[in-house]
This record gives sequence, C-alpha cells and structure tokens, in this order.
Amino acid sequence: MNELAPAGSPGAASAEVDLRALAADTQVHEVLEELDEALVGLKPVKARVREIAALLLVERARRQLGLLAGSPSLHMSFTGNPGTGKTTVALRMARILHRLGYVRKGHLVAVTRDDLVGQYIGHTAPKTKDVLKKAMGGVLFIDEAYYLYRPENERDYGQEAIEILLQVMENQRDDLVVILAGYADRMDAFFRSNPGLSSRIAHHVEFPDYDAAELEQIALKMLQTMQYRLSPSGLEALREYIPRRMRQPHFANARSMRNALDRARLRQANRLVASRERPLTRDELMTIEAQDLRASRVFAGTAERAGPEA
Repeated sequence: MNELAPAGSPGAASAEVDLRALAADTQVHEVLEELDEALVGLKPVKARVREIAALLLVERARRQLGLLAGSPSLHMSFTGNPGTGKTTVALRMARILHRLGYVRKGHLVAVTRDDLVGQYIGHTAPKTKDVLKKAMGGVLFIDEAYYLYRPENERDYGQEAIEILLQVMENQRDDLVVILAGYADRMDAFFRSNPGLSSRIAHHVEFPDYDAAELEQIALKMLQTMQYRLSPSGLEALREYIPRRMRQPHFANARSMRNALDRARLRQANRLVASRERPLTRDELMTIEAQDLRASRVFAGTAERAGPEA
C-alpha cells in the first residue's frame, strides 16, 4: 500500500491540508469522470462511489495531519440484476482505491465459485489461497457469491472457502478489498446465513435496472464503439425491440443489448454477403437496417418463442 504521512512526520505537522490539491495529485476525479462516461444512468451507484471516494480522500488528508482512526473497512457488496454494470464499477473502484493509496496495485481479479471451491478434500484451500494471492494488492470480485454456501449439501466445500476469505478479509484488509456481488434477495439470504461475512461488509451498493431510454443510449454507445450506426428505420426498430425484450425471460440489461446487436451484425453481414456482386460502400458496411433487428425472434410474438436470448 502506498505510504501516507504518519503522526509526527513533516506532513503531520502542517496545520491544514488542501483537499483540491490532494484530489488533483491523486487524479481520482479522472476515474470518476471515466465512470460517468462509461456507464449510462446508475445515478445512485455513481453517487455512492463518489461518497466512498470522498471518504477515502478525507481519510488520506486526516492521516497527513496525524489524525489516525485506523484503516477503514472497504469490503463491499454489489447487488443487482445481470448486466447492470457491477463489474465495470468494480474495475473503477479498484483504480480509485489505488489512486488514493488504499491498495498497492489497483488490479481486479474477478472469480466465481468454481475458481475458489474444489471438488474433493484438500482441493479448496489451495484453490482459494491461489486466487487470494493473485488478488493481493488489489480487489477480489466474487460474482454470485451466494453459491459459495450450499447448506443442503453436507459434503460441499464452499464453507471452507468462506472461512479462508473471512480470515483474509479481517487480517489483510490493508492489502485486499473484497467485493461480493449477486442478486439482491440471494445476497440477503447469504449474509443472514453467514453473519461473519456480513459484519465485514462496510459498503452496500444497489444497482438498479436500466429503463428503456437508458438501454437505447447503451445500445447506441456500443454501436459507436464498434463503428456501426443505425439507419432511421433501424433506430425505430430498436425502440420497438427494447420494451419487448424487457418483458421476456432472462433479460440481462446491457448484456441483452450487446447480444441483440451481435445478432443484428450477424444478420447484416449475411445480407451484405448476399449482395456481393457489387462493391459495398463504407456507409453500407457501417449501417444496421431495420430488417437486421426485426428478424429477431423477439418480434415473433410470445416470450416462449423468443427463448432466453434473441
């Protein structure tokens, strides 16, 4: 972890500290601005991240003046449905923690149960410890963390992984931040069943679903990044597609938008190849037409016909 001025140092002897200069020095605002640009919506999430960043900035200033309250607990819980930006925010959070000197490296290691829990006796501990070793100095992001705990299976080894995590979260919290993520209701049940974990989580961040207008913005940003665009009729088709898809099973917010665009690109490519007897313009290669979206099964009718992704 980056060194901060302890009591009795030249920095601690100063009577004041300039928060604006400290923020500029750490460049933490750049990361916050990147978060605003990278993610559409999520105002409560962005506000919570800014609050945590402000707390850490003030704690850094306090330490420079010799005001030591002990290292703050920074372990977090991210709850929300798939595709709401939890991993993206975790990446930015790792950078914020690094900029402010609370982790040494600022990298993110994202894992699931399979990366931590073994299938036989003696397998779980080395797997979990290997993941923790890779994550040290940064952030460990455990997606769908509740799958670590399976009380219905007496021979399950997830509890062993939880116990190792608990020890590290308490004893090495100066060198590792753990973020547990998943559906809100399942995470609540998980914490009730594992009070030791719950007591170590200082920050709970809830990720709301996107509305139709936000999903449209997300889709357009994705297309722009890939150097595609929608024709006017293509945009109209997208605006019809989104609410239909939102009502169907297995909807995953931004992830479903990316899947829809990937399929539209596939249909566009097949359409263009069918017309290969003539040269194609740059505009044609970039443009998604209405027919590329309307061929989706989402427009076929019922949710059952559309399937999990369309």
